[in-house]
Amino acid sequence: MQIWIDADACPRLARDLVVRFALKRKLQVVMVAGQPQQKPAFACVQLVVVPSGPDAADDHIVEQAQPGDLVICSDIPLADRLLKKGVAALDPRGREFTEKNMGERLATRNLLADLRDSGQINSGGQSAYGERDKQQFANALDRLLARLAV
Repeated sequence: MQIWIDADACPRLARDLVVRFALKRKLQVVMVAGQPQQKPAFACVQLVVVPSGPDAADDHIVEQAQPGDLVICSDIPLADRLLKKGVAALDPRGREFTEKNMGERLATRNLLADLRDSGQINSGGQSAYGERDKQQFANALDRLLARLAV
């Protein structure tokens, strides 16, 4: 099992937690980004910088991740593609993407995008990544890694 991180959008606190969990469980981490990132100085962590372009990092992750792997991402369409391939996905706030909740999450995402595009709402994005988010992510990551290890 490998842990993949969509590194362009993943908060640093979440990336650091993933590395700590990987070190503890002797797992490999692959950070995929469209621009250079600071890579933690551990042999278990690899950084892949893909050529910039729409969805280049997402496409690389989908092509390379295997069933039984885990991907940390905020991107709902990416998570949908991964689930269809049998790859687990978790967002940095500790919410697991599942086949059961994917339809609702995609519909909500598309509705909000349409409302923003039409000027009906002005969304400033997600709130700052805080200690509560970090704890929820750590708990969800621990549970999911235990389940995938079986």
